[in-house]
Amino acid sequence: MGSPWKPFLLLSVISGLSDFARAVAARPISYAALLRMKADSSSGLDSRSRPRQHHGGGLVTPDWPAFSSHPLSALSLLSSQEDYRSEENEDFGPVFLHEPGDVLFPLDSDERKVVLRCEARGNPPPTYSWYINGTEVDGAADYRYSFVDGNLIITNASERTDYGKYQCKAENVLGSVLGREALLQFAYLGAFSGKTRGGVSVREGQGVVLMCTPPPHSPEIIYSWVFNEFPSFVAEDSRRFISQDTGNLYISKVQPSDVGSYICLVKNTVTNARVLSPPTPLTLKTDGIMGEYEPKIEVHFATSVLAARGVAVRLECFALGNPVPTITWRKINGNIPKKARLRKSQAVLEIPNIQLEDSGTYECKAENPRGGTAFKGHLQVYTLPQWVRMINDTQMDSGEKLQWECKAMGRPRPTYHWLLNGLPLTSQGRVEIVNGELIIHRVQQADSGMYQCVAGNKYGAIYSNAELKILASAPVFLHNPVRVIATLGKDVSLECKPRASPKPRITWKRADRRIQQSRRFMLLRNNTLRIVNSSRADEGSYVCRAENQLGSAEMTAVLWVKEAMRVELSPSRVEVTVGESVVLSCKAAHDTSLDVAFQWLFDQKPINFHQHGGHFEYIQTSSAVDLMIRSILLKHAGKYGCRAQTSADTVSVAAELLVRGPPGPPGVVIVEEITDTTATLSWTRGLDNHSPISTYNLQARSPFSLGWQTVKTDPEPVTGDMESAMAVELNPWVEYEFRVVASNAIGTGDPSAPSRGVRTTEAVPSVAPSNVSGGNGRRHELVISWEPVSEEFQNGEGFGYIVAFRANGTRGWKEKMVTSADSTTYKYRDETFPPLTPFEVKVGVYNNKGDGPFSRVVVIHSAEGEPREAPGDVKAYGISSSEIRVTWKAPNPGPGRPRGYEVSYWKDMEQEESGTKQRTVKNETSMVLTGLEGNSLYRVTVKGFNSIGPGPTAAAVAANTRKAPPAQPPANLVWIQEGNNVSLNWEPVKAKDNESDVIGYMVLLKQEGRGHNQVTRTINPSTMLLLPEGGTYTIDVRALSEGGEGAVSAQARVVTSSGVRAKSSQRSVHCAPPGLTWAAMLLVLLVPSASW
Repeated sequence: MGSPWKPFLLLSVISGLSDFARAVAARPISYAALLRMKADSSSGLDSRSRPRQHHGGGLVTPDWPAFSSHPLSALSLLSSQEDYRSEENEDFGPVFLHEPGDVLFPLDSDERKVVLRCEARGNPPPTYSWYINGTEVDGAADYRYSFVDGNLIITNASERTDYGKYQCKAENVLGSVLGREALLQFAYLGAFSGKTRGGVSVREGQGVVLMCTPPPHSPEIIYSWVFNEFPSFVAEDSRRFISQDTGNLYISKVQPSDVGSYICLVKNTVTNARVLSPPTPLTLKTDGIMGEYEPKIEVHFATSVLAARGVAVRLECFALGNPVPTITWRKINGNIPKKARLRKSQAVLEIPNIQLEDSGTYECKAENPRGGTAFKGHLQVYTLPQWVRMINDTQMDSGEKLQWECKAMGRPRPTYHWLLNGLPLTSQGRVEIVNGELIIHRVQQADSGMYQCVAGNKYGAIYSNAELKILASAPVFLHNPVRVIATLGKDVSLECKPRASPKPRITWKRADRRIQQSRRFMLLRNNTLRIVNSSRADEGSYVCRAENQLGSAEMTAVLWVKEAMRVELSPSRVEVTVGESVVLSCKAAHDTSLDVAFQWLFDQKPINFHQHGGHFEYIQTSSAVDLMIRSILLKHAGKYGCRAQTSADTVSVAAELLVRGPPGPPGVVIVEEITDTTATLSWTRGLDNHSPISTYNLQARSPFSLGWQTVKTDPEPVTGDMESAMAVELNPWVEYEFRVVASNAIGTGDPSAPSRGVRTTEAVPSVAPSNVSGGNGRRHELVISWEPVSEEFQNGEGFGYIVAFRANGTRGWKEKMVTSADSTTYKYRDETFPPLTPFEVKVGVYNNKGDGPFSRVVVIHSAEGEPREAPGDVKAYGISSSEIRVTWKAPNPGPGRPRGYEVSYWKDMEQEESGTKQRTVKNETSMVLTGLEGNSLYRVTVKGFNSIGPGPTAAAVAANTRKAPPAQPPANLVWIQEGNNVSLNWEPVKAKDNESDVIGYMVLLKQEGRGHNQVTRTINPSTMLLLPEGGTYTIDVRALSEGGEGAVSAQARVVTSSGVRAKSSQRSVHCAPPGLTWAAMLLVLLVPSASW
């Protein structure tokens, strides 16, 4: 079965092509004009002027134009598109694709090559030339210049010869255009003079300025100062300031700590190079201290500051004075912009993204107790020119009048001049130029070329380019003949739009008779023949003849007249509920010789069946189409149109769909009245979406809530006929936002927009602190702690705590005020009460409105203090070459009990302060010190500590670590395997004088892959091992000494049959040869000897 979409899609394509062809029929848009499309809100597309620049996204197909108004068949329309595409081959003047930008080139760059890019399109392809400061660059005369395509490459560039403004010129036979100017600058940073700088001597309290005197540089540099030696930088504050305009260091009031050597450091912002100045010594005079004096502004911004719109402006102001002056800023006759920021202790006013409204007079004022002084300067914002109206490519007939106008905005106001093929154009003869307007009377072929309007002020210039073509051709019809289908009883238009220059004379004929103007046959100004109230008798051929001095041509239009189409859409009005589905049916009665295509519209816009989440489905038969709307949403309510179209007629009908659903959001919520716990709200009704509103729900949000929360109301509930209610049981002194949600029988709708934030009034606190506890602290201290009351429940300003306590058995309470709302602890100290004295404690709250409740009473003991006694019976002795065991006894029980112990140790020849400290995990009374040097004497001390602090230290004791274990491993390992028994022998190890004596040996047996380990100790150089089961085992031997374990022997590898015990008759003897390496041992596979 054929797709029902095909007729619809075909007619959509034909309709779009028809509009496209009509737009270009008289004078087609050239390929060059499409290339040049840029922004120009003031220009449209017509047959005479084509946009070289254009805002937007191309040609848009109108919405289903009637076919009777277009005397073009689908076939001729398709061929016209091919004609249009073929115009890519037409000649056109240069169009810049890329123009050079400003370049800042580092002189110390390894790549000593500057590239200025220029690229243009044109047919024929353009050639290029370059100009520096108005003089053409001669590549033949200077080998450093080379040209690659349109790009200019400068090798071994230097500031002396190459600094300046560059312009690219693109040219072909149709004309030439100049590109915008590009400035080539060079970045560098010279060296400071090596001459020694003289010292500066001032009195204490006097102000001083240290001069930087930077070296030659380009562009801007960043200043900083080094104090005495790098990298100790001078920190800026209210007393010290480094100007980024002068580079100088300003100290408003010198102090003794300022005495020293100062070095100015400058950094190039492009190359990142840095250089240091010679030092400037600063000393104090000994003839007295400088008294107080009024401020003197030493560095300030200029009296007139110019800044480009959009940049950040930095205004400096700093004064010397004693006492140190404070700096304040204001804008005369206005407010300082909110976006402005004060930096460097208010010595710098920074305004980002400056705009025209930020212009004005700014004042900085320096004041101290001795007086004040001020400075004013004017900030003026300028803007580069920006186009408001540009010129477009234009084609004209010889003898017509050309009138172009370009317009730009900027501050200062831009001026204009015109260029023709890159050369200045002035008023003379037929040419008139007034500012941005160019008029050429009676244009001639010699006027063809590339025109440029240049708008500029002293801060820059912009260019608008256009090509003027003067046409001359005999009439030509692109499509001949054409077929037109009309609807019976309606008007029909037959267009006649030949290509011709100058304009041709047009006549219409039918059956060789010239058609004269009448009531039914009208000849329009655009040469179109309109037939009013068409009938069957009007069918036939009509001939349009076009003639000028260069020739003539004829076009035949064939007219058919068809019956009008009738369309019915049902149902015409339907009501549904959200989530339901509905089907709209559209049927058409039409001339059977014509195909019909349908289109569905929603609120007069075509429905895109791929962009509505599957809600719309399209079902078509030969003369009918259904629209199914599934799972309807509120947004689907509206008018649905069915548009039926044949090549002769278009008919549209509409139906209305009403959707019942949850209410829409209520209108603006206003807080009418606010108290400490209530808020009276009002709102306006929202849409009920065809189902009456039953109730409203009031919600609130505060900084302490988890999103929006429903609040209690008065009355309760809030019915749907109400537009005001009171929210109750709010917290005092909390900022709330409110919103309202409506509900009906179908569901709950979207919430209203939040109200403005309002704060409830203050009240006495009603929530007491929780988890009151305490303890710890130093001797004679009572420490009381609590969980602070959340800001949500503080109920007002001036919130604090009342801490009340008394010793057990006493009557009066002592009360102390804690003024910080964030406090969680209070400490009370009294030398008279002993440790661990019990106290009754409670904590209350207050604010500016009065005292709130107290917490319940709890008992808290005063601190027991830090440990009072040192640990006793401290002993230390070496247990290996790297370990010492330390033991001690805890002090007698009592106040100040240790919660742990700290052991300090150091070598005998070192200082105690350089020793290492180690703490016990818990209240242990022993510790093993590890990682020590062998055969060395250590000193050890022990002291107790608790949460209050450390106690006294016990007297130091001494202990020696053991000598190091033998470095020689057991050698000549020999083993005999008999079944599961392995007999092992080795040579005894002899310790050297600086090593611990051997007291035995340790044999380690490991089973590979099973994790089975077996350790055997022996005092003899031999042992017997039992292999528990079949598998692969490794054996190694170490000597044991008081200093620990010695070096490991070569490893033996023993294999028995897997899962089978070896027979006792199986016997093998093995030996590890002297010098056998570990890798070699791994290659020895020991298997029981087989019985032959």
